[in-house]
Amino acid sequence: MENRDIQKSYPKEEFVSKLRRLADCIERNENFRISVDGEAIYIPDLAEFSIEHERSEGENELEFQIKWNDAQ
Repeated sequence: MENRDIQKSYPKEEFVSKLRRLADCIERNENFRISVDGEAIYIPDLAEFSIEHERSEGENELEFQIKWNDAQ
């Protein structure tokens, strides 16, 4: 599979909806499916979750990260 690095912005309502669906799947120990820029992404229930905060020159960035291996 080819490398990919995409960042996509969403309106607040759509972003909240995606987060809510993700949280529901995490609570139920279910896999999660999301489409990002036309590609379907399947996140297994065994994925690892983390939060990253970056600060530089007066700007802040908060990332909710999900990591998994393709073999999961």
